[in-house]
Amino acid sequence: MHKVVSIIVPVYNEQYNIKPMYERVSAVFEKLSNYTFELIYVDNCSTDATVDEISKIIEFDENVKAITMSRNFGSSQPSNIAGLNNAAGDAVVIIDGDIQDPPEMIEQFIKKWEEGYEVVYGVRKKRKGSLARRIGYKAFYRLFKKMSYIDIPLDAGDFGLIDRRVAEEIKQLNENEMFFRGLRAWVGFKQIGIEYTRDDRQHGNTSIPFLANLKWAKMGIFNFSYKPLEWISTTAFFLTLISLAGIIYYVLLHFLKPDTPYGFSTIIVLILFLGAAQLLALGIIGEYVARIFNEVKKRPRYIIREVISQKDKTTDGQQD
Repeated sequence: MHKVVSIIVPVYNEQYNIKPMYERVSAVFEKLSNYTFELIYVDNCSTDATVDEISKIIEFDENVKAITMSRNFGSSQPSNIAGLNNAAGDAVVIIDGDIQDPPEMIEQFIKKWEEGYEVVYGVRKKRKGSLARRIGYKAFYRLFKKMSYIDIPLDAGDFGLIDRRVAEEIKQLNENEMFFRGLRAWVGFKQIGIEYTRDDRQHGNTSIPFLANLKWAKMGIFNFSYKPLEWISTTAFFLTLISLAGIIYYVLLHFLKPDTPYGFSTIIVLILFLGAAQLLALGIIGEYVARIFNEVKKRPRYIIREVISQKDKTTDGQQD
């Protein structure tokens, strides 16, 4: 009996990458005689012809289906979870729709899965693209690993394979802000990484600008690290020591050298410094409070407008 591998592809304005992705995934499974695949495109409310391109493929291949969102839900994370909740395979692969991660790696993922690994992820040994982007991603992954309260693999994105059991565990995590690569590490199980070179985008333009990348990085850090709160406590402790030393110094100076002039500029500098430290502390606390606010509202992480396939069609308002 053939095993099924579900390929989840989150897309947004990727009309020129839909067919190449399908062709490359199909070529991989032509070599894997014991496996079949289902290809799930999850469209985050594209404004181009992305859905039309997917529909053309669905017409002649029943292994392909599309999930369209009711609106744009921001990052690819809600799309990942929507795909996961609709995947039926014995294993699930998540790969970005821009084809910067090579679909040909899926064959290597499956081999490791056959060896008993329940999570197989890609490690970006080298990535193409602009120097600033490469440096930024390298810096983030190292900062994230250092700050996180769990062991996060370096240079590992969402691209990878997870066993059905792992998929079911992740589906049970009812978090509003889903940071998939962090949750994949958190659930544990037997994991291994495979190094590869991440290509530059061949078609279209990136839908993730610099500020969106910063927001995404901040989400990962605040969801998997208590370090910023610990820094507030540490900073407060040292500021208290410095303040205490300053008080003792000025008291002694008053008795030992009563004629010593006192500087107005020093007072201004201290007020500005302490005010900035307090605002920074409030900003960090605010990040955690905002995430608590999002979680307690219990709004769905996404709303599906339509599921398009040869086998079934679900419309209007499926939520999670």
